Amino acid sequence: MSEVVRTPSRFEIALDGGEVAFADYRIEGDSIVFPHTVTPRAFEGQGLASQLAKAALAYAREQGLKVRPHCAFFAAYIRKRPDLHDLVHPDERAALT
Repeated sequence: MSEVVRTPSRFEIALDGGEVAFADYRIEGDSIVFPHTVTPRAFEGQGLASQLAKAALAYAREQGLKVRPHCAFFAAYIRKRPDLHDLVHPDERAALT
């Protein structure tokens, strides 16, 4: 397995057999929106989505972007980690509780 790579529209991990785990994103002004995360079924349970979220949220912090976690996985990942709550766009912080 490879490390997380950022493309213009998603964070990806290349997997065996040509499969790819990914988290889609788009930049909207001062925010980064995460609408969808996919881990191929054969690779579920290996922490790949968490690896994608960790890299994507680190990128958001580095770039000074506010996070809009529209993906259920991203929302749950952030909800469990209070140290990440400051990254969430103020309009969406109430959804963390």
